[in-house]
Amino acid sequence: MLVIRHDDVAKLLEGRESELVDLVEETYISHEQGRSALPHSTFLRFPGNQRDRIIGLPAHLGGEQPAAGIKWIASFPENISRGLQRASAAIITNSMVDGRPTALIEGSLISARRTAASAAAAARALLPDGSAQGLALLGCGVINAEVLRFVTAIISDVKVVTVYDPSSDRTEAFQARCRDMVPGLTVKVAPDAVTAMAAHELSSVATNALTPHLGPEALRPGSVCLHLSLRDFTPEAVLASQNVVDDIDHVCRERTALDLAQHLSGGREFIDATVGQVLCDPAKLRRRPERPLLFSPFGLGILDLAVAEYVRRRAAESGLGIAIDDFSPAPAIR
Repeated sequence: MLVIRHDDVAKLLEGRESELVDLVEETYISHEQGRSALPHSTFLRFPGNQRDRIIGLPAHLGGEQPAAGIKWIASFPENISRGLQRASAAIITNSMVDGRPTALIEGSLISARRTAASAAAAARALLPDGSAQGLALLGCGVINAEVLRFVTAIISDVKVVTVYDPSSDRTEAFQARCRDMVPGLTVKVAPDAVTAMAAHELSSVATNALTPHLGPEALRPGSVCLHLSLRDFTPEAVLASQNVVDDIDHVCRERTALDLAQHLSGGREFIDATVGQVLCDPAKLRRRPERPLLFSPFGLGILDLAVAEYVRRRAAESGLGIAIDDFSPAPAIR
């Protein structure tokens, strides 16, 4: 088994944005075509604590290099005030020959970058001509920093970002990070979320919100919103929009905005397509320019698995990671 630490994961993913977006697209297509197994995520919550949680995401991917594994990711929002990242994660991959674990990988960076790669893939697929002049970022944290990295890597027209976060300290630090990440980028600060989202045809929402706080007025007609944190928009805002998701059954649960919308509307007819359907056949989505479009990805374990396997193979090729040859028991004597 190979143990791969955070710093090694960072080395292996450095400068690989375009490759990861392509990998995510291929994974969505494989899922759409039935070449995956994806049980529902398991949520571990704690009595008297509605904010913290740990989620298990098991997954299998078929194809030429079949793989299986699980991500175990903790979300403790108060970590931010402690100077720590909100999320921490570990990923285990398994052999499809004998089921034994093949790698234990620090998963927080994989999780953030697969999320950002999925956002960039959706932006490219859902924007008219796959391009945008600017980007609004609601939430000045790790995820939106990665979204900026990946979107600008594949949509070179983005020259301006408008950011909003309730924390002025976080906003100030985030501005500097954006400028360091994308030289020549113009960074503007909006006084509120609605103003930020009105500024551009593409936006990304990645906050710690547990309950809806944005109504239909927050969404600019004809725009594409990458709704990564899933709980920011009211069900009325969802129903006033076109909707694309990663997996209908997965996203319509756990009190996401789409879960609330299905209970309000009595069904799931408001969902126009999955991103896999659009990638397989763009004609599956009939765009209505007078309405905003929400992309709401639940975050599928197959994406974590695909990127983790990419990291594992590259680590083995480059000699990174710590090999533990005696991790599993020796073969039984017959």
